[in-house]
Amino acid sequence: MTIRVVLADDQVMVRTGLRVLCERDGDIAVVAEAADGAAAVDLAAEHRPDVVLMDIRMPVLDGLSAARRILDGRRAVRVLMLTTYEIDEYVIDAVRAGASGFISKDIGPEGLRDAVRTVVAGQTLFSPNAARTLSEAFAAAPGPPPDTDRLSPLTARESEVLALVARGMSNKEIGRVLSLSPATVKTHVNRSMTKLDARDRAQLVVLAYESGLVRAGATRRPGA
Repeated sequence: MTIRVVLADDQVMVRTGLRVLCERDGDIAVVAEAADGAAAVDLAAEHRPDVVLMDIRMPVLDGLSAARRILDGRRAVRVLMLTTYEIDEYVIDAVRAGASGFISKDIGPEGLRDAVRTVVAGQTLFSPNAARTLSEAFAAAPGPPPDTDRLSPLTARESEVLALVARGMSNKEIGRVLSLSPATVKTHVNRSMTKLDARDRAQLVVLAYESGLVRAGATRRPGA
């Protein structure tokens, strides 16, 4: 299967470079390019790509606002934010907008292609700095007390898997920790998304932090 991608960046040279890097292995095809966020929204609706590779700072409509519009009511498309600025509010806003990943523009060619494949597979992808920012921000942000009832539809095992998803672990890593196969972990993750009406793993991460299931800096497994 060919992964269909829409590129959104206001710099022509950047888009040209991204196209070359994305299409190098033959399993990724760039179907359209946008020079601003508004055009990205229109092209996403027209071409229905698997992934929108989106810059944050763009004219007419910024990347975060464009991501919200693209993802509103659409579960099939993934948005992967690509930026030189791993600033706290950008990371948080990207996750809340429903983005499946947040990577830096200094990522290598193979890393870029792997990032596209990862989010298409339904997993989240954040650079180490972005993941740390996300964890710290949820721990420090003022707000209402944890809503534990929000996760009441989950089984004990699903909650345990969710806590490890929120700590940035892949299905394979979670499987090693819990002595489960990656396929079984994937099943638990998918059931959790259905029960919690979450679009993807990124939204599961938000729910895990907002419900109090996970706190920044915690290393203990749930129930341990």
